Amino acid sequence: MAVTVYRVEGMTCDHCVKAVKEEVGAITGVTKVEVDLAPEAVSTLSVTSDGPLDLALVAGAVAEAGYQLAS
Repeated sequence: MAVTVYRVEGMTCDHCVKAVKEEVGAITGVTKVEVDLAPEAVSTLSVTSDGPLDLALVAGAVAEAGYQLAS
Protein backbone atom coordinates (compact mmCIF):
# COMPACT_ATOMS: atom_id res chain seq x y z
CA MET A 1 0.00 0.00 0.00
CA ALA A 2 1.26 3.48 -0.87
CA VAL A 3 0.24 6.93 0.33
CA THR A 4 1.09 9.83 -1.96
CA VAL A 5 0.52 13.50 -1.15
CA TYR A 6 -0.25 16.06 -3.83
CA ARG A 7 -0.91 19.80 -3.67
CA VAL A 8 -4.02 21.12 -5.42
CA GLU A 9 -4.71 24.72 -6.45
CA GLY A 10 -8.08 26.42 -6.63
CA MET A 11 -10.18 24.46 -4.15
CA THR A 12 -12.33 26.72 -1.96
CA CYS A 13 -15.23 24.71 -0.51
CA ASP A 14 -16.67 21.32 0.42
CA HIS A 15 -18.11 20.93 -3.08
CA CYS A 16 -14.55 21.21 -4.44
CA VAL A 17 -13.40 18.51 -2.02
CA LYS A 18 -16.25 16.20 -3.03
CA ALA A 19 -15.52 16.62 -6.75
CA VAL A 20 -11.80 15.89 -6.36
CA LYS A 21 -12.40 12.92 -4.05
CA GLU A 22 -14.90 11.44 -6.51
CA GLU A 23 -12.63 11.78 -9.57
CA VAL A 24 -9.42 10.61 -7.87
CA GLY A 25 -11.26 7.83 -6.05
CA ALA A 26 -12.34 6.41 -9.43
CA ILE A 27 -8.73 5.67 -10.41
CA THR A 28 -8.05 1.92 -10.41
CA GLY A 29 -6.09 0.92 -7.31
CA VAL A 30 -7.06 3.94 -5.19
CA THR A 31 -8.44 2.82 -1.84
CA LYS A 32 -8.74 6.11 0.07
CA VAL A 33 -8.72 9.82 -0.72
CA GLU A 34 -8.39 12.58 1.86
CA VAL A 35 -8.31 16.34 1.32
CA ASP A 36 -7.05 19.00 3.70
CA LEU A 37 -8.86 22.06 2.34
CA ALA A 38 -7.01 25.36 2.48
CA PRO A 39 -9.39 27.87 0.77
CA GLU A 40 -6.91 30.74 0.83
CA ALA A 41 -3.89 28.63 -0.17
CA VAL A 42 -2.95 25.30 -1.76
CA SER A 43 -4.93 22.29 -0.49
CA THR A 44 -3.37 18.91 0.28
CA LEU A 45 -4.60 15.71 -1.37
CA SER A 46 -3.55 12.40 0.23
CA VAL A 47 -4.16 9.31 -1.89
CA THR A 48 -3.83 5.76 -0.57
CA SER A 49 -3.46 3.14 -3.28
CA ASP A 50 -2.47 -0.47 -3.84
CA GLY A 51 0.78 0.70 -5.45
CA PRO A 52 2.42 3.69 -7.11
CA LEU A 53 0.13 5.87 -9.23
CA ASP A 54 0.92 7.51 -12.54
CA LEU A 55 1.14 11.27 -11.91
CA ALA A 56 -0.62 11.94 -15.23
CA LEU A 57 -3.62 9.87 -14.10
CA VAL A 58 -3.93 11.82 -10.85
CA ALA A 59 -3.42 15.17 -12.60
CA GLY A 60 -6.07 14.21 -15.16
CA ALA A 61 -8.57 13.25 -12.47
CA VAL A 62 -7.95 16.50 -10.59
CA ALA A 63 -8.35 18.43 -13.87
CA GLU A 64 -11.60 16.58 -14.60
CA ALA A 65 -12.89 17.91 -11.27
CA GLY A 66 -11.93 21.43 -12.37
CA TYR A 67 -8.65 22.00 -10.52
CA GLN A 68 -4.94 21.48 -11.06
CA LEU A 69 -1.99 20.07 -9.22
CA ALA A 70 0.33 22.75 -7.85
CA SER A 71 3.86 22.80 -9.19
